Amino acid sequence: MHSDSSSTTPPGPPVWDPQQYLRHAGHRTRPFLDLLTRIPDLPTTGGLSPRIADLGCGPGNVTVRLADRWPDARITGFDLSPQMLAQADKDYAGTTAGGGWLDFQVADAAHWTPGEPFDLIVSNAALQWVPNHPESFPAWIDGLTPGGTLAFQVPGNFTSPSHAILADLCASPRWRGRLGDHGRRYVHILDTADYLTRLADLGCETDAWETVYCQLLTGPDPVLDWVKGTALRPVLTALDGDHEAIDALLAEYRDRLREAYPPGPHGTVFPFRRIFAVARKK
Repeated sequence: MHSDSSSTTPPGPPVWDPQQYLRHAGHRTRPFLDLLTRIPDLPTTGGLSPRIADLGCGPGNVTVRLADRWPDARITGFDLSPQMLAQADKDYAGTTAGGGWLDFQVADAAHWTPGEPFDLIVSNAALQWVPNHPESFPAWIDGLTPGGTLAFQVPGNFTSPSHAILADLCASPRWRGRLGDHGRRYVHILDTADYLTRLADLGCETDAWETVYCQLLTGPDPVLDWVKGTALRPVLTALDGDHEAIDALLAEYRDRLREAYPPGPHGTVFPFRRIFAVARKK
């Protein structure tokens, strides 16, 4: 194990594990369903089917829910992870039950701009990975049809123990040589009011809010199992198959998470703040 190396590993894109991510699919899907209920009806342009983009679609398990609301829509999910796209393509690509179409394409949300007009651009728990994503709002709004909508939700829990402990571990003398700021490198969100202001400044009718979900997790070390699907991905990618180092870090992290999130009689309560915004182009 070389956890005391003096040079920080250059950050690269995390390697995702769709199956680990989907282990908590119910809790992860709920904020998207809440977002979906607040999206207004989409414009109808010459009787054409709605055109929808899902930025950071992951394994496609929430992208397919868009077809429940707009059965005939042409929906494209965009993601940077080949692992996630392969899972999405395998499980969901093709004709939808309502006669629409669902496909998936590789794209980096940090640089993506609409190549055609969309009636809805939506993003679920993805923009926190994208530095300066608010700078893309003008281009995304420009890419909407009149009356179209930009809607997203992002986690707002980066000061919670689950993330603060990980950041402290990565910055500790034992790990900072290899991990540096990997525990904090994807904190790229604004406050709820800032999102509202930016989108209103672009002339959009904007609804922004936040919710804390008190999630009840079960099983052994459930918070650790949760973060293995998300916050830990950059860290595990940086350790790159060094199983001795991974086991040592996970043991430290696990013990501190047990103190921060003790199990109760019904499971482990894991509060999770989410930030939402729905902006309708006039």
